[in-house]
Amino acid sequence: MTDLVLVVEDSDEDIEAIARAIGRSHPDVGLEFLRSGTGVLPRLGDAGRPRPKLVLLDLNMPGEGGLDVIRQVRADAGFDALRLVVFTSSENQAEAEACYAAGADSYIYKPVNFALFQSVLAQTLDYWRSRDVNVTRTVVPPLGDSSAQA
Repeated sequence: MTDLVLVVEDSDEDIEAIARAIGRSHPDVGLEFLRSGTGVLPRLGDAGRPRPKLVLLDLNMPGEGGLDVIRQVRADAGFDALRLVVFTSSENQAEAEACYAAGADSYIYKPVNFALFQSVLAQTLDYWRSRDVNVTRTVVPPLGDSSAQA
């Protein structure tokens, strides 16, 4: 059975890069894209459509941002098994901590280099596809930065 990943991203360039990267590393993974956080809860609650196992979530979007989405999803116990992975260009440690406090499973910085971008996404998918629901959350710091704590 194909896993489904819901990608919530407002940047056309990042949507294209994510689709290419995951398509190359995990052609068996289905991708569905939403361009804002506003549509996430209605999409997850749609019983007529398959539920994703993982949400790859941009943090800074117009309207409802990633942090708002995390709070809304975690407020519904029916989505407890859903993995919420923030995939962002923000290196703000306070934002990372706020995401974890709200219930994010992981906070990952988007590399600028496409080869590294692809590698980070492949490793992220491999990691979360192989884990049980109750797993310690991890911060992946940007290259050369050892200040982020797990």
